[in-house]
Amino acid sequence: MDTLTWMVLCAAVAVVCGSTLEFPVDEACESGQYTSSGDCCIQCPPGEGVITPCGDTQTECGQCLDSETYSDNYSHTEKCHTCTECTGLMRMETPCTDSNDAVCVCDYGYYMSAVTGGCEPCTVCPRGYGVYMRCEPDHDTLCEPCEDETYSDQESSLDPCMPCTICNDGSDELETLRECTSTADALCYDPLAPTMSSPSSPPELSKEDLGSPGPDKESTTAKPSSPRFIGSGLNENLIPIYCSTLAAVLIGLLAYIVFKRWNSCKQNKQAANNRAATANQTSPSPEGEKLHSDSGISVDSQSLQEQQQLQTQAEAHTQTQTQLHVPEQIVVRVDGGAQSDSPPSQA
Repeated sequence: MDTLTWMVLCAAVAVVCGSTLEFPVDEACESGQYTSSGDCCIQCPPGEGVITPCGDTQTECGQCLDSETYSDNYSHTEKCHTCTECTGLMRMETPCTDSNDAVCVCDYGYYMSAVTGGCEPCTVCPRGYGVYMRCEPDHDTLCEPCEDETYSDQESSLDPCMPCTICNDGSDELETLRECTSTADALCYDPLAPTMSSPSSPPELSKEDLGSPGPDKESTTAKPSSPRFIGSGLNENLIPIYCSTLAAVLIGLLAYIVFKRWNSCKQNKQAANNRAATANQTSPSPEGEKLHSDSGISVDSQSLQEQQQLQTQAEAHTQTQTQLHVPEQIVVRVDGGAQSDSPPSQA
């Protein structure tokens, strides 16, 4: 046999032997720890923590409490961890779950400084500078100077450089009163708007040149032109509104004062009428006064007579009592007989 034939036979024998022989494969233990009985310790998945560690018995896992505890990896030894609380200048960006901890970042208007390791206030770009990159929890504000027909007229940590206004853009016949700078926008005005007096007065014309306007002709008197500033129309429209509001308030106040005065006079007049009616009801008539005086005289006479009778009876009673209580006097007569000095009894 040649060499090629021997090689084919050897390959066939190897295939047959490999298909018939079985080799035991030992799977590796992921936890790397075994129980007392030789079993591989089970690992608790994320969201669960170890209650009873692996040892004499198999690992016992328990569910973590959402928003209170968490477990973010596989472990056969770690318990559920307590969620982080965001305090002070920190705010919660991501809430805590059973498998992830809360994520805290600096509050709005602050950023985490790599120098101090704490939250610092965001930088405010001054006038003439705009915001190139806004302040974020992980970096400060980045400012850039306003150039190439841009401006920034206020301090800000949010607004970028604004483009300047172009007065002569072809759509409106406006003229530039002030050029745009890095800290102020351009100021435009309309030379044909009749709102203000013109900076340069027009040439005076004679009456012969102007002529007298006829009944069907309009006057040809030249009207002076004046610049119209952008934004002045808003103030002109607000002035009548303010005046109308003030007039309405004054009229309402005046009407209220007049009503109060009229109501007060009405109440005073009604009170005077009530007092007059009460006085008329309580004042007695002349005939009633006469009868009252006569009855008073008769009553006084009767009272006087009764008092006199009572006084007479009292005097009589006093005399009687005096006579009854006079002590008996014994008078010795010359002839030797006794004689009572008491008055003789009245038969």
